[in-house]
Amino acid sequence: MSGTPGPGSFRAAVLVVSDRVSRGEAEDRSGKVAQRLLESWGGEVPHVEVVPDQVEAIQARLLHYADGDRLDLVVTSGGTGLAPRDVTPEATQAILERNAPGLSELLRRETARFTPFAALSRGVSGIRGKTLIVNLPGSPRGVEQCLNELHDLLPHAVRVLRGGDPGHPSAGPDA
Repeated sequence: MSGTPGPGSFRAAVLVVSDRVSRGEAEDRSGKVAQRLLESWGGEVPHVEVVPDQVEAIQARLLHYADGDRLDLVVTSGGTGLAPRDVTPEATQAILERNAPGLSELLRRETARFTPFAALSRGVSGIRGKTLIVNLPGSPRGVEQCLNELHDLLPHAVRVLRGGDPGHPSAGPDA
């Protein structure tokens, strides 16, 4: 991350939402990808957890991370599609205090370059307290693509949410 302070510059959690992984019928691969990337960017990731596709279970963990642990960032993986059990966006939206729709729009737009199925993602992004929460797809490849799109935005977002002076970062040489 450009301009990122050293290790431990942000604290994050990864919440994998999957019935199959929570029952031990499949291995979590997307959560490991998210953890690896976030840690390589100087983040501390004390939690990588799995919950089933259940609104109450998702909300309980998100509330714990935001209100209890007061983490800077929570990314979820899975449960953002069109299937009846895909309830991550609804669970997330219900606990958010403010929306950050531009992040989810960015992720859908940019990952559509790799797969047309990105348009089917219903993931949401927003803020609870000083915690940024972002829904990501369930595939390891989708998680990596989405996090790479957020790479340069996260240091600024964390500074702003912590109450720091965000300054006015340049959008490019002509900005």
